[in-house]
Amino acid sequence: MEAQLREARERHGEVPGDLKEKIVLEHTPLIRYIVNRIAVRLPAHIDLDDLTNTGVIGLMDAIDKYDPEKNCKFKTYAEFRIKGAILDQLRSLDWVPRSVRQKSRRLEQAYAEVEQRLGRAATEHEVADALGIDMEEFHLLLNQVRGISIINLDELRANAEADQPINGEVFEDVKAENPFTSLRSREMRESIGECIGQLPEKERLVISLYYYEDLNMKEIGGVLGITESRVCQIHTKATARLRSKLRSLLQT
Repeated sequence: MEAQLREARERHGEVPGDLKEKIVLEHTPLIRYIVNRIAVRLPAHIDLDDLTNTGVIGLMDAIDKYDPEKNCKFKTYAEFRIKGAILDQLRSLDWVPRSVRQKSRRLEQAYAEVEQRLGRAATEHEVADALGIDMEEFHLLLNQVRGISIINLDELRANAEADQPINGEVFEDVKAENPFTSLRSREMRESIGECIGQLPEKERLVISLYYYEDLNMKEIGGVLGITESRVCQIHTKATARLRSKLRSLLQT
């Protein structure tokens, strides 16, 4: 694919329409895969066809902006652009009610406060006590805020620095000689790795299986011998911890 795009730009100065159409058709399964991965954490009323169309727009943007001379595979760059376009669309829809966002923020703050006070990972009971709710209400809260478990580092960083996206410039030009960008990127990767390493074992395993092994919630449940609903709760707790820890790090 990289060679085709390089040849097209050298010969025509741009990517011809017929090649664009071919690339879109070849990458349609990738778009559907990304949409389906995101959809498991969305409410039922979100139109997946609209998200798929948005993914196509993201792919077209990737085709136009991809530079074959950069040390980045087209599929990697396209996946980044597709996912970014879909997340931007979801943010513009504001599909999460304000009340749910407030509950998610309360959950994150509770985890942060308890873990800072105890100096270790907080248990469900400890967080529930901090929130002043019983375990039944706590599990209900986890189910209510599960849709916000899409961690977006650009959004987190925006709270600390109202400029410069984290990933965009890295994917656009991975060979760019920019010490500040390279340092920030390395620090961010190290921070994320450190935060994941501090998660309780089961939460760390769920994050690993979901984001690195590409297993869905049902498959993870089969591996761990627990229900899909319980996997979703563990995932929500893990991402609440990560969002809290990363937000704290980015504000220092």
